[in-house]
Amino acid sequence: MTTHPRHHLQLITVEAQDDIRMEMHGDLDHISADVVVEEVTAQLAGRPALTDLHLDCADLGTVDSIGLSALLMVGRRTTAAGVHLHLDNRPAALDRLLDLTGTLEYLTAPLPIGAAETPVTEDSTMPARPTGPDRST
Repeated sequence: MTTHPRHHLQLITVEAQDDIRMEMHGDLDHISADVVVEEVTAQLAGRPALTDLHLDCADLGTVDSIGLSALLMVGRRTTAAGVHLHLDNRPAALDRLLDLTGTLEYLTAPLPIGAAETPVTEDSTMPARPTGPDRST
């Protein structure tokens, strides 16, 4: 068996007036997922006039379940900020993962009306599910 060095994720951020492009190089996994969420959160908090966030996935390697979770969190944060998320240059493996999990449409859909009602800050936290007891009907 041949072992390969881990492909640590590197982010390259290119800022323009109304949008940001973040190039992702390497694996989006349990080791690197927090880095992506933290960088996106910082960009959203620091640029309230931002309209579009482009994640360039051309050099993205493996995406594990925690990496998918990070993409979903990025989707929630951008929606809350009223910023349209673009997943550009998706490799076939990422498209398959997003298709199998039913998340492609969720991550790339147009913003819902009134999406920018909650400002995003670097300290923002969003619960994974509503808190409190489950309701029975």
